[in-house]
Amino acid sequence: MAFSNTAALRLELERALPERPFTVSFWDGTSVAATTPDAPTFFIRSPKALAHLLRAPGELGLGRAYAQGLIEVDDIDAALLVVDNFETPPIKLKTGAKLALGLIRANGLTLPPPPPATELRLRGERHTIARDRRAVRHHYDSGNEFFELFLDRSMTYSCAYWRAGATTLEEAQKAKLDLICKKLDLQPGERLLDVGCGWGSMALNAARERGVNVLGISLSEPQVEEASKRAAEQGLGDLVEFRVCDYREVREGGFDAISSIGMVEHVGEERIDLYMSTLHGLLRGGGRLLNHGIAKLADFDTRDEGAVSERFVFPDGVPLPLSRIAKAMERAGLIPQHVEGIGPDYALTITEWIKRYERRYDEAVALAGEERARMWKLYLHAARQGFTTNWATVYQVLATRT
Repeated sequence: MAFSNTAALRLELERALPERPFTVSFWDGTSVAATTPDAPTFFIRSPKALAHLLRAPGELGLGRAYAQGLIEVDDIDAALLVVDNFETPPIKLKTGAKLALGLIRANGLTLPPPPPATELRLRGERHTIARDRRAVRHHYDSGNEFFELFLDRSMTYSCAYWRAGATTLEEAQKAKLDLICKKLDLQPGERLLDVGCGWGSMALNAARERGVNVLGISLSEPQVEEASKRAAEQGLGDLVEFRVCDYREVREGGFDAISSIGMVEHVGEERIDLYMSTLHGLLRGGGRLLNHGIAKLADFDTRDEGAVSERFVFPDGVPLPLSRIAKAMERAGLIPQHVEGIGPDYALTITEWIKRYERRYDEAVALAGEERARMWKLYLHAARQGFTTNWATVYQVLATRT
């Protein structure tokens, strides 16, 4: 903290931002107070946080500082709303220069810390098989035990279905899986491909409840190992096969049905047409596809979801508008038959995940480390906000191959 002094920064912040729906509290005990009631407080714990912002202004610098515990907030949901909604008033060049000088003075002689160890920066062409494998490994690096902290017993990692009267997360996830089986009209002896099978909940439910033969594919080796173990324990090994495999590597064809649950968000604008045409090619004539995925209702930028999500949680994960997904289906010869929006159900689902995660936060730190545990807490709250503010929703689209 050598030679750091926050006085100039505090003065210029008050001048540049006369309306402030937040308080900024500094490590030296000083603060810039909010001008509105019930405002969240951002605690700047060290000049190192400002050093991060000097190196990477904006979301990335904030994310790095938060990951390393250099920035804390007293109300994470309120703070996220400020970050998303607060519009900085026009700042004149002279004022901006004074703000920058104040930031430098507050930083003192502090050098920027190295980026967090949990940060990933993918390179090369987006959504190649190799890059997708690396992105998936980063997301699931924490291990199966980490996800067991907040998922239900079936390890279903997608939006549950509450509107049918479920009262627990387990009931709501079972209702969702049964609903998909019903929409696909699965019959005994049929063949189902489950793309992005996770820990196998859909495949196991379909085999157990409907007597279908299932191939589940995922790019995560730990997921496939756990799913195969569960199939053996439940006596379903003869009906279900799990494979570490990209959708572009499936060589079998003639499936009666395909379920794609929480997968389309990771395909990207670059590959959405290829994805749907590939699934079309894997279906028999008259076969059914159920695509369950997050879709944007606002901010239709299809490049990325911001530096924090891109670097720390979901590399290359970008929800697309429903219209774009439907267009890709129709181009491929998949005819949409039924669409159901269940976005509010995801807000309820994530609320349950947050409760479970925060009750076992110390275990999350022990399993994944402080940085990753903090970023997952931030991610879960930010994800819920996306559904409560109608930035995004979830659609189930049933389509058939002509």
